[in-house]
Amino acid sequence: MSKYTISWILLIVLACIWGSSFILMKKGMFAEDGTVIFTPQQVGALRMLIAAIALLPISISKVKLIKWKNVLPFAVVGFCGNFLPAFLFTYAETGISSGLAGMLNSFTPIFTIIIGFLFFKTKLSNKQIFGTFIGTVGIAALVLTGKNASLNGDWEHIFAIVLATFLYAISLTTIKNKLSDYNSFEITSLAFFLILPFSIAGFFLTDTIHTFQVNPLAYQGVFYIFILSIVGTAFAVLLFNRIIAFSSALFASSVTYFIPIVAVFIGFGFGETLTVWQILSMLIVLIGVVVANISFKKSKQQN
Repeated sequence: MSKYTISWILLIVLACIWGSSFILMKKGMFAEDGTVIFTPQQVGALRMLIAAIALLPISISKVKLIKWKNVLPFAVVGFCGNFLPAFLFTYAETGISSGLAGMLNSFTPIFTIIIGFLFFKTKLSNKQIFGTFIGTVGIAALVLTGKNASLNGDWEHIFAIVLATFLYAISLTTIKNKLSDYNSFEITSLAFFLILPFSIAGFFLTDTIHTFQVNPLAYQGVFYIFILSIVGTAFAVLLFNRIIAFSSALFASSVTYFIPIVAVFIGFGFGETLTVWQILSMLIVLIGVVVANISFKKSKQQN
C-alpha cells in the first residue's frame, strides 16, 4: 500500500475522531439538562493532563532524544498544537454549537499556507491554492448556513477557534520543517512531556478536585473527557503527525475540511440543525480537498 493511500485512510480516520471531539467537549462540560459539570478551563486542563499521563511511558523512553536545538520546536508543538487550543475550543463551545465549532476549525489550511509561505518558503502549486480556495468557499458557506441555528454566544467565541486554528498551523508547519528527523511517536510524546507540568498546574489552579468532591455528575463528565483525552487527543495526534510525515503540512491540515462534515452530522444526531444548504456546502468542501491534493498524489507516485 502506497504512502498516498495510507495518508488518505489515516486522514479519514482522523477526521472521524476529531469530528466527534466537539460533542465530547460539550458532554464533558454540560449534562443533558444543561447543568454545568466542569468549566471550560477544567475540561481543557483535564484533557491535557490525561493525555500527557497516557503518553508518559513513551515520553520517558524518548526524552533522551531531545536535542537542545529542538527544545523550542517541541515546546511550540506542545503549546500551539495541543495545550492552548484545548482551552480555546472548550471556551468557544460555551457559546456555539459543536457543528459550527467543527466548521470554524477548517481555517487551519489557510493559515498553514500563509505561515508556510512566509516563514518556511513553502512552494505551492496552482492546484493546491485553487483547491484550498474552493474548500474555503465551502467552509464559508457552511458557516453562513449554520450560523443562525448554531450561534448563541458572542463573536469572541468564534475568534477563540480562529486563534486556535492559527496555533494549529504554527504547530504543523513546525513539525514538517523543524522536526522531520523524529517519528510521530517521538514528536507526540515529547511535546506532551513538555506540557505535563503545565497540565498538572492547570488541574490544581482550576480547582478540579473540588468539583469531583461536590458535583455528583463529575464522574459522568470525566467519562467523556477521558475518551476525548485518550482517543481524541493522544491517539489522534499520533495519527496526525504520521500523516505529516507521509505527506505534507497542507495535506495534513486538509483533515480540517472533513472535520466539519463529521461534526455537523454528529451534531445533527444530538439535535442540532442540518439543512440541504449545509449538505451542498459539504460537497464543495470535498471537491476542494480533492483538487488541492491532486498534485500531492502525483508527487508521491513519482517517488
